[in-house]
Amino acid sequence: MNTKQSILDIAKKTIQLESKAISNLSTLLTSDFADTVELMYNSKGRVIITGIGKSAIIANKIVATLNSTGTPAVFMHAADAIHGDLGLILEDDVVICISKSGNTPEIKVLVPLIKNANNKMIAITGNTESFLGQQADYVLNTFVSQEACPNNLAPTTSTTAQLVIGDALAVCLLELRGFSSNDFAKYHPGGSLGKRLYLRVSDLSTQNMKPEVHPDTDIKNVIVEISEKMLGVTAVVSNQKIVGIITDGDIRRMLTNSDAFVHLKAKDIMGKAPKRININAMAVDAMEMMEENGISQLLVEDNGTYAGVVHLHDLIKEGII
Repeated sequence: MNTKQSILDIAKKTIQLESKAISNLSTLLTSDFADTVELMYNSKGRVIITGIGKSAIIANKIVATLNSTGTPAVFMHAADAIHGDLGLILEDDVVICISKSGNTPEIKVLVPLIKNANNKMIAITGNTESFLGQQADYVLNTFVSQEACPNNLAPTTSTTAQLVIGDALAVCLLELRGFSSNDFAKYHPGGSLGKRLYLRVSDLSTQNMKPEVHPDTDIKNVIVEISEKMLGVTAVVSNQKIVGIITDGDIRRMLTNSDAFVHLKAKDIMGKAPKRININAMAVDAMEMMEENGISQLLVEDNGTYAGVVHLHDLIKEGII
């Protein structure tokens, strides 16, 4: 293998093989899956997810997904569990064990201990006839006929299947809980995803200066106002109401089209139908309005009065774009 085409062929084969395996997962679903979702939904405790090796990594990801969508979950490494971490499991917790073979030594030691504590146990395994598959209360079958690894050894397709089943559990629980965008924002306050759901125009516009001129303001002072407020725009305001807008572009067009502009007023060059947005609107709505109209600033209103400017750079700075 020494050509780009060979590399691309291998990549495509891997993707196609894993895609076929994932498609087949839906045919392996049984009532155990629905029972598992109902068990997790009705549980008064947490979801403890355990595994070893690559399955442990998948377990960590499923835990993260469940926590971020309203289902409390904790990761417990199978090897650590039999050396003291078994105390993580509380009386009402539901335990999910992930293992492709279902017959690893750690799983064989761990499973009876979980059963003795009377916690309900779910198996995510590619071998329903395994020790884990036979001992679990519910079995979620993630059988794959072949790993993407050419030697059929390195966990590739099998771990992808485990991950997809975890996502399916999380989405089912999300739907049952009626988990909304506001709930999502509550669990993701620091990231750009969360900001798209909770950041408002007021959070941005109040951090900016507030450029404004009167309709009769002369052009020199209009230019000074735009320059000093550094937003590339000024609102034209009369009695606290927005009557127009002047942008850097308007100033450039005026200079191009007129040799004598000293006598001009703001009202002579302003745009009379500026795009505006309510101060309580979501920042993501401001972004969409800017994209739809091909503009980089919006005038902000509060109960019909001029309240400031929100700029494209504000949205970029906050990670909305």
